[in-house]
Amino acid sequence: MEGGGSLDSKIESLLNVEKQMRLNGDIAGTKKAAIDILQLCFEARAWKTLNDQIVVLSKRRGQLKQAVTAMVQQAMQYIDETPDIETKIELIKTLNSVSAGKIYVEIERARLIKRLAKIKEEQGQIAEAADLMQEIAVETFGAMAKTEKIAFILEQVRLCLDRQDYVRAQILSRKISPRVFDADPSKEKKKPKDAEGLVEEAPSNIPSLLQLKRIYYEHMIRFYSHSNDYLEICRCYKSIYEIPSVKEDPSQWIPVLRKICWYLVLSPHDPMQSSLLNSTLEDKNLSEIPHFRSLLKQVITMEVVQWTALWNAFKDEFENEKNMLGGSLGDKAAEDLQERIIEHNILVVSKYYARITVKRLAELLCLTVEEAEKHLSDMVVSKALVAKVDRPLGIVCFQTAKDSNGILNSWAMNLEKLLDLVEKSCHQIHKETMVHKAALKA
Repeated sequence: MEGGGSLDSKIESLLNVEKQMRLNGDIAGTKKAAIDILQLCFEARAWKTLNDQIVVLSKRRGQLKQAVTAMVQQAMQYIDETPDIETKIELIKTLNSVSAGKIYVEIERARLIKRLAKIKEEQGQIAEAADLMQEIAVETFGAMAKTEKIAFILEQVRLCLDRQDYVRAQILSRKISPRVFDADPSKEKKKPKDAEGLVEEAPSNIPSLLQLKRIYYEHMIRFYSHSNDYLEICRCYKSIYEIPSVKEDPSQWIPVLRKICWYLVLSPHDPMQSSLLNSTLEDKNLSEIPHFRSLLKQVITMEVVQWTALWNAFKDEFENEKNMLGGSLGDKAAEDLQERIIEHNILVVSKYYARITVKRLAELLCLTVEEAEKHLSDMVVSKALVAKVDRPLGIVCFQTAKDSNGILNSWAMNLEKLLDLVEKSCHQIHKETMVHKAALKA
């Protein structure tokens, strides 16, 4: 009890010193007195008194901003020294309440919330952790380092993905522009900063910009995997593949390139997919995995691909990839792969045939007539193909129906060509008669 009494008397005397310094406007003195009070409580391991003093000091009339900032920063160093988790949470909550609504300690508040969210997550309370993190809009913090901002937003995205809140995860991920990862950090530092808007250095535990780039795209892969958006997943892997540290290490880029190939084949046919397919085939590193090169070649070549032969050749690779990715290639992927091969084959047939019977089309696709008709209809509906089916006759017509303007234009072109030929013929006849007349006169 005597120790407690002496602690109270010491705090009382320091509070008087702090009051004099504060009223005199002495910033350094006020900061020192406030920090000394906290240090006394910490050394005495009086955690409840420490929390009370933080609140008391922050609420004193005309308290200086610098003193509150110093006090919060000092108390944050004590968080890891707390004896148990309850004390730690209590101290963090006290500091949160003190820093709430104060713009000069917004960065400290963000870091405190992040620590509290981590504790909640470790306790299995993912929803509470995600809600806590979403309270803070770090993108508005001018003084926070860019890498720390990105890391904080990525943590918000991860927690939303963990609680399967995909809509909010997408909204948060849009706060990060992918172009920010391509910025040159050496040029960033050359920007002049005024004394007021000084940007703080990021803490040592924050990853570098390139590490954050990888984390960002890994989170986006998780997001797009939910909706089976294969083309976007492929683009994410392509961005990971472009990271210098990945490109220099074969043990890292080979698995990524394999995934790029698989997701390219799984993506529906469109201009973006064709562009990525061609750029991937031109990649010299693809020669290291010739099996996948032949897979891409089959998909890009305008020839009918036999599904059974392709599946037998790549089934083991596919299953291996499925296990390696921990289920990233889902159960639906095998069905989607077959569908893509059927779509490819229908496009090939449409290139070589103007009209074909449904029965012959089904034979070429190795499907029943009903299945062939269904896949063809799906492609027409999605505007991947133009075709008409005459069901009574069982004939598919791949020719595009021309509009009246197109027909008139083609007629005009044909007439122009005809008149041009007539004019040339007349010229030749006239030339021959002139030569003949000249010969007769001679």
